[in-house]
Amino acid sequence: MFSGEYQHTLDAKGRIIMPVKFREALGDSFFVTKGLDNNLLVFSRDEWQKFYDKLSTLPLANKNSRGFSRLFLAGAIECETDKQGRIQLTPPLKKYAMLEKDVTIIGNGNKLEIWNTDKWDEYVNGLDTDAMAESLCELGIMI
Repeated sequence: MFSGEYQHTLDAKGRIIMPVKFREALGDSFFVTKGLDNNLLVFSRDEWQKFYDKLSTLPLANKNSRGFSRLFLAGAIECETDKQGRIQLTPPLKKYAMLEKDVTIIGNGNKLEIWNTDKWDEYVNGLDTDAMAESLCELGIMI
């Protein structure tokens, strides 16, 4: 399970250092793809397979299913860290997540998220935690 928040900088070659804590859990290779909030998602190989299996069951005739599948699969890349613990992101992934310099990597359960730090701060500061807590209680999730 991934948790925590780490700030890093994208280097001149477009590489990001993955925190040691996360590298150990991700293993030798893992997958990075587009997320739903103009961020990137990072899955271990096992979690990626589970996610892929779920996507492959979506009905092809459904327009939203096709779009959802395309979003996640078209830009997905398999990554390995180099000796310094960095990963190389593709230009389309960097553009999608607006990654230029400051990057925040967060743990979110079975996956990681890579955010433009300004966008992450904006997202966190815009959360209505009272409404979220109320909504979760309605779903039977007590905090």
